[in-house]
Amino acid sequence: MITRSDIHTLRSGIVLGESPRWHDGRLWFCDWLAGEVVAVDLDGRSEVVAHVESFPFSIDWLPPPDGRLVIVSAGGRRVVCVDPDGALIAYAELAGISNRPWNEIVVDGRGNAYVNNIGFDMMGGEEATTGIVALVTPDGSARPVADRLAFPNGMAVTPDNSTLIVAESYGRRLTAFDIEPAGDLSNRRVWAELADGAPDGICIDAEGAIWYGDVPNKRCVRVREGGEVLQTIQLDRGCFACMLGGAHGSTLFMMAAEWNGPGGVGDGEPTGQALCVEALAPHAGWP
Repeated sequence: MITRSDIHTLRSGIVLGESPRWHDGRLWFCDWLAGEVVAVDLDGRSEVVAHVESFPFSIDWLPPPDGRLVIVSAGGRRVVCVDPDGALIAYAELAGISNRPWNEIVVDGRGNAYVNNIGFDMMGGEEATTGIVALVTPDGSARPVADRLAFPNGMAVTPDNSTLIVAESYGRRLTAFDIEPAGDLSNRRVWAELADGAPDGICIDAEGAIWYGDVPNKRCVRVREGGEVLQTIQLDRGCFACMLGGAHGSTLFMMAAEWNGPGGVGDGEPTGQALCVEALAPHAGWP
């Protein structure tokens, strides 16, 4: 059983950390309130690598040979990419699909990017409705490929590029889709019912299990397909997202912060942390 004493604080002073990714030997994440993409090594040395004027925003990378960082800019209703000189340039326009806030992104091994949209302005106090997933192909075109998702949040793709798994935060489940050759989604099914779980950011490990962050329940949970809980890490604040990485791929990184609802975002001193602990199985799939 993992206790709080087993967990290392890699970085503190984060306002609201999200979208963690392990890339080129560092943990990358988005600090939504600061508008920064931050990269931090395992010694805690950090660098701000991009500034993004958006809330929310999320990141991933295009596969080689392109290899550029791509960023979902909810404010601009688009996906942008970072050129070698650091400039943010348009990659895909999303406003024609929906003008509601765009949220998470995952890029699969073939260069297809899946971007989701919760369908309502939570921070603006709009009434909840269902959201969608859009596909952005390598040529930058975008089209919707799934709908009727109850607050789509973190997403992951299996190592064989065959399955997309979506966390439905309001649906309290993980939902899977088959990925067709052209990137479209089919065969929608429940991957795991989570009882009282409210899944946010997710990642896959080499044993086929999924870790999910859970904000209201202040924990990070590992489940297998079908819903069996394999491990629970209890925290003292909400867990917004998680990612496996590190030298051997088996370090679990967790983005945690106090959450007092949309009206309390950014109040007081920053409570966000990047936490890490050793996991039982290494990373697999995307992101």
